[in-house]
Amino acid sequence: MSQTIGVQDLQVGMYIHLDLGWMSHPFPLSSFRIHSSEQISTIRSLGLQRLRWSPERSALEPPPARSARARDEARAASFETSEQRAARRRRELLAAQRAATQLCERQYVEAGRIWRDAIDVVPQRPEEARTTTESLTSALLDKMLVDGEMCIRLLSSGAGDRATAHALNVAVISLLLGRGFGLARDEMLDLGVGSLLHDIGKLDIPDRLHHLEDGFTSAELNAYRDHVARGVATGRRMMLAPAAMLVLAQHHELADGTGFPMRLTGERIATGARIVALVNRYDNLCNPALLARAMTPHEALSILFAQSRSKYDTTVLNAFIKMMGVYPAGSVVQLSDERYAMVVSVNSSRPLRPRLLVHDPRVARDDALYLDLEKEPEVGIRRSLSPSRLPREALEYLAPRQRLTYFFEPAPTHAELESLDAEVGA
Repeated sequence: MSQTIGVQDLQVGMYIHLDLGWMSHPFPLSSFRIHSSEQISTIRSLGLQRLRWSPERSALEPPPARSARARDEARAASFETSEQRAARRRRELLAAQRAATQLCERQYVEAGRIWRDAIDVVPQRPEEARTTTESLTSALLDKMLVDGEMCIRLLSSGAGDRATAHALNVAVISLLLGRGFGLARDEMLDLGVGSLLHDIGKLDIPDRLHHLEDGFTSAELNAYRDHVARGVATGRRMMLAPAAMLVLAQHHELADGTGFPMRLTGERIATGARIVALVNRYDNLCNPALLARAMTPHEALSILFAQSRSKYDTTVLNAFIKMMGVYPAGSVVQLSDERYAMVVSVNSSRPLRPRLLVHDPRVARDDALYLDLEKEPEVGIRRSLSPSRLPREALEYLAPRQRLTYFFEPAPTHAELESLDAEVGA
């Protein structure tokens, strides 16, 4: 159970909860164990008088008044049977899994709301829209540019309309790719702003022309392609940085010169635009305007690699496929033991061992613990499947998303994984 404490009484080792909006603090998570005096100083600078903390999750010496209670609890725990201990640990793991999911989804929804706020004021207050977008990007980077690895997370709900989901999908994956390339923070800021605003020119064209269709007349095709020039004009009114402007101007250029509007090739395309062009295409394959045309993540990667390699920067494409994994988040798969599963989270540094929701008719879906393949070396993924090929019971259980919505979260460290293994095996 959590208690409250004055910020002046914080100590290293306390597990604290910041009940603030995601953009209101610089930490990757809103709940964490304090490990330095610098963190305490940062928390005190947030203007809070008191905050919540969880003594049972903290690493402090128990105060004398609680020592007897702690001994009693330890004595009671020693009489647990192995079945009781396993059941208790399972409840704890499930609670932590649900909390992590809820936190990730809250952060996503808040980011989507802020993006929509920025887009809504573009026509009347373009510079305010730029400032809001830069603040959102900076908040994303505060959570992303930290020590440790990141996971690409599939969410169960989106942040409203398709435009919002598309902008965030492209921005999150582009920034994770930029992180993998080791881009500096100022470069990442321009990449994030450019990716969030890459379709800003579509505000000035009819909705029916927002997505390229095979049956477009030449006039409709030109009107669709004109969103790039309109986006550049809007970016100038917003006074975007030059590197962010290049993303708007070149996000439909292709390495082989078949893109638009300038038919640029290779090195003439800015790095940020090369990243966004690829991620934009991937998301449009997985999340098209007409859902009937949607590809699975595995199919989309296969198309990009097998049929479109010449169109994208080789280094960017290889890094993208390596980061997303053969089975990106959202993929429906069959395991080596014949069970069916859905990929819910991929460690961008170790993508071949993702976390999975596994169909298990003995366990209610809401009570299912994710299977972490990093801890299950004897289990592997045998193949990717279209959801339509799942048995009815597995399809209803896994409930694959019609639209894929991605966000990110810190990956568990090796020490945490080993700790979990030890606790489960205890």
